Amino acid sequence: MIFAIEEINNSTELLPGVKLGYRIHDSCASVPVAVHVAFQLTNGLDPEFYPGGNCSQSGMVVAIVGESGSTPSISMSRVIGSYNIPQVSHFATCACLSDKQQYPTFFRTIPSDQFQADALAKLVKHFGWTWIGAVRSDSDYGNNGMESFLNAARKEGICVEYSESFYRTHPKSRIQRVAEVIRRSTAVVVVAFVASGDLRILLEELSLKPSPPRQWIGSESWVTDPNMLRFSFCAGAIGFGIQQSVIPGFREFLMDLSPAEVATSPVLTEFWEDAFKCRLGKHVADDESLCDGTEDIKTLRSPYTDTSQLRITNMVYKAVYAIAHAIHNTVCQSNDTTQCDKFTGMDSQQVLTQLKKVSFSQNDYHVSFDANGDPVAMYELVNWQKSESGSIELVTVGRYDASLPVGKEFNINRNLTWMEGGTQVPVSVCTDSCPPGTRKVLQKGKPICCYDCVPCPDGEISNATDSSDCFPCPEEFWPNAERDTCLPKPVEFLSFSEVLGIILTAFSVGGACLAIMTAGVFLRHRATPIVRANNSELSFLLLFSLTLCFLCSLTFIGAPSEWSCMLRHTAFGITFVLCISCVLGKTIVVLMAFRATLPGSNVMKWFGPPQQRLTVVFFTFIQVLICTIWLIFSPPYPLKNLVIYKERIILECALGSAAGFWAVLGYIGLLAVFCFVLAVLARKLPDNFNEAKLITFSMLIFCAVWLTFIPAYVSSPGKFTVAVEIFAILASSFGLILCIFAPKCFIILFKPEKNTKKQMMNKY
Repeated sequence: MIFAIEEINNSTELLPGVKLGYRIHDSCASVPVAVHVAFQLTNGLDPEFYPGGNCSQSGMVVAIVGESGSTPSISMSRVIGSYNIPQVSHFATCACLSDKQQYPTFFRTIPSDQFQADALAKLVKHFGWTWIGAVRSDSDYGNNGMESFLNAARKEGICVEYSESFYRTHPKSRIQRVAEVIRRSTAVVVVAFVASGDLRILLEELSLKPSPPRQWIGSESWVTDPNMLRFSFCAGAIGFGIQQSVIPGFREFLMDLSPAEVATSPVLTEFWEDAFKCRLGKHVADDESLCDGTEDIKTLRSPYTDTSQLRITNMVYKAVYAIAHAIHNTVCQSNDTTQCDKFTGMDSQQVLTQLKKVSFSQNDYHVSFDANGDPVAMYELVNWQKSESGSIELVTVGRYDASLPVGKEFNINRNLTWMEGGTQVPVSVCTDSCPPGTRKVLQKGKPICCYDCVPCPDGEISNATDSSDCFPCPEEFWPNAERDTCLPKPVEFLSFSEVLGIILTAFSVGGACLAIMTAGVFLRHRATPIVRANNSELSFLLLFSLTLCFLCSLTFIGAPSEWSCMLRHTAFGITFVLCISCVLGKTIVVLMAFRATLPGSNVMKWFGPPQQRLTVVFFTFIQVLICTIWLIFSPPYPLKNLVIYKERIILECALGSAAGFWAVLGYIGLLAVFCFVLAVLARKLPDNFNEAKLITFSMLIFCAVWLTFIPAYVSSPGKFTVAVEIFAILASSFGLILCIFAPKCFIILFKPEKNTKKQMMNKY
């Protein structure tokens, strides 16, 4: 401060012709002392003036630089605020001091802790730490700073395992308890919003019984303090510091100290005697030596002579210049040449008004205040790194500028060293991240950062890490095994390429070939008695209908389309009715033939070949009519069934009208039952080759197959519904062809001696 005032007093541009005076008091970091000094400054009781010349307004205080602590600054501001005396602090960072209702005359050249708290929260979030510990000074600085940080951290989704406060004057047991909390915690990262003097006591306690490795995150109060670097177990600490600066001429000013100048200042006297281990006074104890004037401060290696890390020092420099500019704007007029009148009446209110407006640059550093008396927040990101010699040194690894757009405030331009000298970012989370395919479920009674990872339920996915919820896939999609992506559901239908489809196709084609071969045998031996006796015309028509029955099962295989859906059910219904109609005709012929052998019977002329054809056409026409009505009003159609199986799509034919489907089946069943009853009535006719027995057995198989088909059809899922229907068609068709035609073909081919009229006429 003295250097800045002398520089201003020697300036020809700032306050030319006006000399600034000063008073310096040491509050000893004590609130009562600070309040006492504040009253002294406002009352002007101390008659010491600037020694370089006469003062025109001796004893009048127009502005105060200080205090360095937040709590003393608050106390001072409440005193001097009533007198409208501006106070410019270089190191009081409590966000509460930005409240102009309570502290209308307070300004500062160091950013508010609100900016630092936001920056610390973003820093923690940037490195992915969600589970942290927090310690703070039990003071206005620590309590308000930590409150701001915790609010910012909460918005960033960061959880705090513990938040402990302590103060340097607390009992040792309190310090030990805080140290033990840090040792036993699971949070790897510790955010310390602590004054340097407080943290020193805590770290000394921690050094007695080392804790597990901890990543320390520091506020600017201690993280840039050179005296703290001796705690080597904190290597890797990172935090925000005030920007370094270079003040031209300042080192030379510090070095230019003579014993005579030192003797006039109690503070410098104490420093001098401690540095050189001698006494400046006349009274010297037996074990002490007297300073002889040969002491050279340039030979010292101490924080006093080290001007390479000027941080807070520059804040004092800015504060003095800000006040000087406010005074300049009050007592000076700028025309062609700047003229200042040191005799102009000036009070603290005028300086306060001008201080709100100051905006200037000094040594390439801009100085101005916002409506809350705060400067633009700019920090250096510093890292405690071990040097080659093994000592810890401060390394600037990035910057933070609160004036930049959101998301661009950080600029990290160097590699960081972490705890224990590591190069990998440490992990500090309550629970490891939930991978995609799972969702977070909070653990009861614990913060939101502590959760269990639960797999997504069926049909839902999560495609992001730490997803709080799972999302259902679209209707025609299904999650993969990891449940992090929706894939199209596989479409399932009975295809020609799968094993079941190949087997059913083979039996269908085989059955059709069997019917054609049987027709060929009958055609070749059509003149033989056994063919002629069994109504060859109806037999050929039956074989034709059986061929169609076998082939119509092929329409059930393959991907359903609009035409195949309509064809498969109607073709099946019509061909089966044609088949049953032929069997029914053959049964009636057998009964009529027996009646015709009775004396005086004339029945066969009423059921000759024309009537047989008409019967087949009539019964078939009724089924055609039913199918036509079904197709006109509510035909079958292809359908993607998403209900039976959640994980795949069943491509099937919807019935359209269930009544139409069951009418077709019911009509077939009605004819089959009628035919079965007639065949039972004719089964004991005295004929050596009684066809009614064969028809009875075939109808018994037919009815049994379709009675079992109904429950199997209803209960079979997916493509097996189609397979059951095909099986019923094939089974009933094979039953008819084998029961009715196999015995005859066996006699025709292998027992030709029985294929004679004589054998045919034999009676039982």
